[in-house]
Amino acid sequence: MENKETKLSDLLKEKFVELDLKEDTKPKIIAELVDLIGKSSRVKNKKALSKAMLEREKLGSTAIGNGVAIPHVKTDGVKNFILAFARKTAGVNFESLDGEKTYIFFVLASPKDMVGPHLKTLSSISRLVKDKFTVELLRKAGAKKDILKIIADTEASL
Repeated sequence: MENKETKLSDLLKEKFVELDLKEDTKPKIIAELVDLIGKSSRVKNKKALSKAMLEREKLGSTAIGNGVAIPHVKTDGVKNFILAFARKTAGVNFESLDGEKTYIFFVLASPKDMVGPHLKTLSSISRLVKDKFTVELLRKAGAKKDILKIIADTEASL
């Protein structure tokens, strides 16, 4: 395995960007996020994916603060990496570490045997959203292609 950083801009595709999540409770948001990544042919079992995502949240909230959550799972329910981006304009209580509402969701699902790449991708997301300015841009972006550009531009400057 090469030691090159995982580029989020290479993994994230426009069809896996949702700018207006509808739900307003954590379990329903997770269901909505699973539906978003469930559009991928890489998902073998949507029900298993949903169950794994909910189980992961029981271990501790994936809301890391600064208005961002990174729901993620390693599961046999997917054939390869899937990365999605979603936004809840009004924010939602996602049991964030800082007690604030969560607006931005990066969702990652990967096969159980891809532990290294999974962790590298989580690390890349964490680095990207550490910058409050980037998070603010992602919250205000008007179109899916803007989200992809903000991510690519931020990665290029890191």
